[in-house]
This record gives sequence, C-alpha cells and structure tokens, in this order.
Amino acid sequence: MEAGNTNISKRIALFATTLSSFLTTFIVSANNIAIKSIAVEFSLNAVKLNWVSLSYFVTAAIFLVPIGKIADIYGRKKIYNYGLIVFSIASLLSAIATNDNFLIISRALQGFGSAMIFATGIAILSSVYPQSDRGRVLGYNLAATYLGLSIGPVIGGFMVHYFGWRSIYFGGFVFSLLIVPLIYYKLKGEWAEAKGEKLDILGSVIYMIGLFGVMYGFSILSELSGVILLITGIIILILFLKLEERSSSPILDLSRFKKNTVFILSNLAAFINYSATFAVGYLLSLYLLYIKGLTPDKAGIIMIAQPITMALFSPLAGRLSDKREPQVLASIGMGLTTLGLIPFIFLGYETTTLYIVLSLVLIGLGFSLFSSPNTNAIMSSVERKFYGVASASVGTMRLTGQSISFGIVTLLFTIYIGKVKITPEYYPKFLESSHTAFIIFAILCALGTFASMARGKLR
Repeated sequence: MEAGNTNISKRIALFATTLSSFLTTFIVSANNIAIKSIAVEFSLNAVKLNWVSLSYFVTAAIFLVPIGKIADIYGRKKIYNYGLIVFSIASLLSAIATNDNFLIISRALQGFGSAMIFATGIAILSSVYPQSDRGRVLGYNLAATYLGLSIGPVIGGFMVHYFGWRSIYFGGFVFSLLIVPLIYYKLKGEWAEAKGEKLDILGSVIYMIGLFGVMYGFSILSELSGVILLITGIIILILFLKLEERSSSPILDLSRFKKNTVFILSNLAAFINYSATFAVGYLLSLYLLYIKGLTPDKAGIIMIAQPITMALFSPLAGRLSDKREPQVLASIGMGLTTLGLIPFIFLGYETTTLYIVLSLVLIGLGFSLFSSPNTNAIMSSVERKFYGVASASVGTMRLTGQSISFGIVTLLFTIYIGKVKITPEYYPKFLESSHTAFIIFAILCALGTFASMARGKLR
C-alpha cells in the first residue's frame, strides 16, 4: 500500500526519523565522554578501549547495503521498526555489561540495529517528500543528528558524572522503544518499490566479508595479520563487484550507478569527509579528560561547539541545496573543514579553551555546508526504486568513513603508545599520536574537496 503524500504522513515520517537520528547520534557522542569511565571500570588499554566504539561502526557499516536492498524489497517502514527494536535491546545489554567483551559485543549488536535505521530513514523521507522539498527536509533530519551530537557530550557528561556511564545506555533503551509505536500505528502505508525482486544472498555475504576484512584489517594494520586482512578484503570486494555485474538481482545495480558521476563522487566525498573528521571528537574528548584533567560534564560543554554549529546551519544549507548546486556548497564546506582541522595539529598542554572552541565552530560550519547538500545530491541522482540502496550508500560511506577514522587513531595509538593504559607517563606519546592524526585528517579533507568539485552539476 502506498503511503500517500498526505501532510500527516509527511509530519510523522519527519518527526520519527529525526527523533531516531537524534537518539543514535546522542549515544555515539555521549559514549565518547563515557569512555574514560569505561576504561577505568574494565581496566582497558588504549587499543582495546577504541573497540568499544569501533565495534559499533564496523557492524553497522557491513550490514547497511544488504539491509537497504532488503528494505526496498520487503518494506522500509518494517525494517526501520525492526531496527529500533534491536537497537533498544542492544542498549539494554550494553547497560548491564559485566565485562569489556560483553560490552563490545553489545555495541556490535547496537550497530546492527542502527544499520536498519540508517538504511531506511533517509529513504522514507525521500519517498514521502517531493524533490523540491527534499533538501529542506534532509536539512532538518541532519540538524537532529547534529543536535544529538551536541547534546550528547553535555547531557552524557552530566549523566556519567552523577549516575555512571551505564545510564547512557539505559536512556537509549527507553527512548528507542518509545518511537516504535509511533512508526507502527501512526505512519500509514509502506514503501517497497523493489517488491518481488530477489535478494542476492551470495553477493551480500561476500560484500560483508570483504568490507569487514578491509575495516578490521585497517584497524590492526601495524600487525602482519592486519595487512593480510586488508589485502584479502580488497580482493574480495573486487570479486564482489565482478559478481554483481552478472547477478540478475544485485544488491548494488552497478549498471545504474557506474555512469552516475554525481552519485559516485558524492559518495566518495562523504567517505573522505567522515574519515577526516569523525575521530576528532574522540581525540579531543581524550585530550580534555586526560591532558586537561576535566570532568566529563565540563569536557562535554566544550565539545558542544562543533555539533551545535552543525545543528544551527544544516537546515539553511539544506534549503540552499534545493536552489543552488550542491557541488559548490559542499566543496566550500570541505574547504572550511580543512581550515578547522589545521589548528589541532598544534594541540599542547597550554592550549586554551577558546582556541579549541573556535576551531570546532569552523569545522562545524564546514560540515554543515557539506553534509546536507551532499546527501541531497546523492538522493536526487537516483530513481525512487533505488532510494533504499542510495540511503544505505549514504550510511555506508558515513559509517565506513567513521570506522576508518577510528582505525587511523587505533593504528597511531598502537604505534606511538602501545597496548597500555593512558597514564601520565604516556601523555607526551598521546599528544604525538594526536598531532599525526590531525595532519592525516587535514590532508584527507583537502583531497576530499577535489572529489566534491569533480562530481559535476546535478541540475
């Protein structure tokens, strides 16, 4: 049954998807503030500590594209609701984790639930709203995402300081369950433009194995096994691309996308952007908690600068992308983000709060100008039939980029610090690894600006 383009369906779809976008990113950003408390309770070294976050991103990324195809076939609303239920259960399991491995597995399950949410949320909005309104609506959705990122450190810091890190996951359990009846009872209709097509199970499995090999291999690249995994993963993904060309029901219809330069280069730009920016919040959280010795609530107040800027400017950038070329707006955004990353190369013991806040604001402004127009370009470059896959590609680029960003940090921590706890004697090594990370991130972001400019015009 078609959902119809009634105003009620539009409002419910926008409200529900923005609420879940807020919730998932709130958990992610609040987790960054909770990370020191988790490390203390479970006696985690620097490398193992990264996996509390990395397990979530790797799992979410490898499932996104197959789930996007499943949603196109069986219904986006149905998969979206299942995702909320899985996310809620995983949040509860994370909250009651008794050891580090339990927590890491629970976070991976949370990533699986998030994959179902990410693969369908933008696709549902794109199905309900006409193209003339899409940039504006996606801007609101991304604003909710950034609001979650902005409130996460502040509210999360308060919760960790007064109630402990487990309270963050208990909150995720409760609020994700509240969205389920809203979607089930109030959002009428279903979207399954690819209904009747078969799911390429073999292709899905090969894709997930290959992407896992690349992402996990990269995270342990300092070891021989990491190099082997990375190379094997790349070979498997090449095999996947060859198989998809011959498949009668591919999860990625390459014949549709390989000549679509807007789609391909917009996704590439997104991947580079997230690879260059996501671990910034993680590194700065560790810097403020360890080097500056701040409490979680005070560190969270400083970290709010970037996402609150993103929340304020994303709707404006989205509206602009309905009237102006996304190519230009997104490229300007990438350039500003590069300029915002450079100051962090020089972080030290005496760096002022104002220095950090101004740099975060510049990154936030750049990201706002990039993200909404770039997402609008991706969704507007494909037919309705492929909204689920296109939405999944947006999420895959985001999560893969985020995982690579964390992988870079994990690799540098392994090289500079090793598998030890972050104690005062290792603070100089921590700063060295952070400086190197920000150099890499700034170079990546500068390269991403060229990918953004090369995509061509949408209109």
